[in-house]
Amino acid sequence: DRDTSGVMLVAKTKKGHLCLKEQFQNHTISKKYLTFVYGEIKDQFGIINRPIGKSPKDFRRWSATRGARGEMRDAETWYTLLSYRSGYSLLEVEPRTGRTHQIRVHFKALNHPVVSDGLYAGEKPKVLGFERTALHAYSLEFTNCLSKKVMVKAPIPADFLNAFEEAGMQEVAKS
Repeated sequence: DRDTSGVMLVAKTKKGHLCLKEQFQNHTISKKYLTFVYGEIKDQFGIINRPIGKSPKDFRRWSATRGARGEMRDAETWYTLLSYRSGYSLLEVEPRTGRTHQIRVHFKALNHPVVSDGLYAGEKPKVLGFERTALHAYSLEFTNCLSKKVMVKAPIPADFLNAFEEAGMQEVAKS
């Protein structure tokens, strides 16, 4: 996702590529994201287990609702509520599968689209100072070719820090 900030994994060798590809296929790479969504989610934890197919209305979109077209691929997303205020929720999200736009599609299906997402929340105004989709990949854990666990973390970007303040969630920024 072009507008997502944070960590990204790139293989430098063919051996490295094959090693990472196998881990992605086996869903053993752990990816964690921060995101703001519209609406106040009240559940502290949740699992979204909805298959994803093509949107019947827009060829650029995917869908996790009835009426999706084509092959429906299993998709599972775990989330933890970090805070909610002022009509927005801040979540830590962990996609357990790696489908295209999975986080964005799953929260759209719950009627809590990602803040300022031009593709899946186009009817909603851009808020909290975001000019891009409010999605940040802050942690990635994998095993390298030497069987060593590696964790990479990205700092919280300025637009997220500003959004914490605007939404009255400064305590989250400190934790």
